[in-house]
Amino acid sequence: MRIRSLLLLVSEPRVALAVTALLALVVGIATLTPQEHMPPAPGGDKLHHFLAFGALAFPMAFARPGAAIRVVLVVSLYGALIEVIQPHVGRHGDVMDAIANAGGAICGSVLGAVSNRWLLR
Repeated sequence: MRIRSLLLLVSEPRVALAVTALLALVVGIATLTPQEHMPPAPGGDKLHHFLAFGALAFPMAFARPGAAIRVVLVVSLYGALIEVIQPHVGRHGDVMDAIANAGGAICGSVLGAVSNRWLLR
C-alpha cells in the first residue's frame, strides 16, 4: 500500500482513533512492564519515550488538525500518569521521562497537523 493511501485511511477519524487506542495499549504495556521483562532496544531511554508518545499523538492530530492542542494535552497527561503509576509496578517514574513524553506529544501533534495540511490538501 502506498504511503499516501495509508495516510488517507488514517485521516478518517474512526480509523485514527482505533490506531491511537492500539498505540496507547502498546505504549502502556511497554512502559508498565517491569524492566527485567523487556527486551533491549537500541537508542536511549528518553528517545524511546519521545518516539513512542510522538507516534501516539500523530494519528489523531493528522485526522483532526484543529484538535492538535487537545491531543498534546491528552497524550502528555497519559505520559505523566504512566510515570506516576510506574513505581507501583516495579519501574521508576521519572520527571525527565514525562518531559520526553510531552515533547514527543508536541512533535507528533505538530507533524500530524502539518502533514494533514501538506499531504491531503
